[in-house]
Amino acid sequence: MARAYVGTSGWVYKGWREHLYAETPVKQWLRVASRAFDALEINGSFYTQIKPETYARWHAETPDEFRFALKGHRFVTHYKRLRDCQSSIVLLRDQAKPLRDKLAAVVWQLPSNFEYNLQRLADFASALEIWPGTRHAIELRHRSWFVPEVAALLAEANIAVCMGDAPDFPMWRAVTSDIVYARLHGHTRKYASSYSEASLRAWAKDAAGWLAEGRDVHVYFDNDAEGHAVRNALRFQQLIDELTGRSDRRARPVPAHSTPGACESELASPWRRPSARPRSRGPSARRSTARTGSRERTRGAH
Repeated sequence: MARAYVGTSGWVYKGWREHLYAETPVKQWLRVASRAFDALEINGSFYTQIKPETYARWHAETPDEFRFALKGHRFVTHYKRLRDCQSSIVLLRDQAKPLRDKLAAVVWQLPSNFEYNLQRLADFASALEIWPGTRHAIELRHRSWFVPEVAALLAEANIAVCMGDAPDFPMWRAVTSDIVYARLHGHTRKYASSYSEASLRAWAKDAAGWLAEGRDVHVYFDNDAEGHAVRNALRFQQLIDELTGRSDRRARPVPAHSTPGACESELASPWRRPSARPRSRGPSARRSTARTGSRERTRGAH
């Protein structure tokens, strides 16, 4: 039976104390988040080499039915640009092996200036065969990729198009796999704006349709400023339950200062990133590892 995996991109944000964690110690935040959401996207793996022992600890700290999505390392997507990257894929595969059955999908984000290259994509799809049993999605941020040839190649390899919703790069809603993967970065201000009730309902209706087709659906909210991702993800889970008739979900924590339906927010709070510019996240603006763990220990993850 198809499942919906709804959560946030990362879980370690100082500003989320008032929205989710209250006085809970940081070391226990994953326990709280994994009981609030169906799944979480690990983004620190995009910037850093996470030790297998860390993945093993995360597996142990989360409920049996909980799942993780994992973001592929930028060395593959941004430095190698999908070229000759099998050894790097194997490295990530082996590091994440302790997640075992809780690893539901891996998402690979291409840079926005990476234009159409069908042969490069075909070689990457072939390289991913070294990681069987795990679903993969690719976030294509340049419109030149949005053509039938790419859709056909991805469908043949059973690789999902990652639907990335943001104001500064286009979104492709092609369905090319037995999973559907969406990253909701903030529709009007990247990482900073909240999704309206109407937007959440529209996405939930689409998700219910994909579930009815027998596809697992992953939806991760990346608009972490001011706790919007927490509120949006919790509300989205409710909408999915209503549309699918699910009634067995355990009780969820109620985030503080919740304002469901709010369409916009002020600019991101200072804790979120040093730069206030909503459209760019340079090296100084990267997020905390868990996005994996400690902001001081590792400089970020998107």
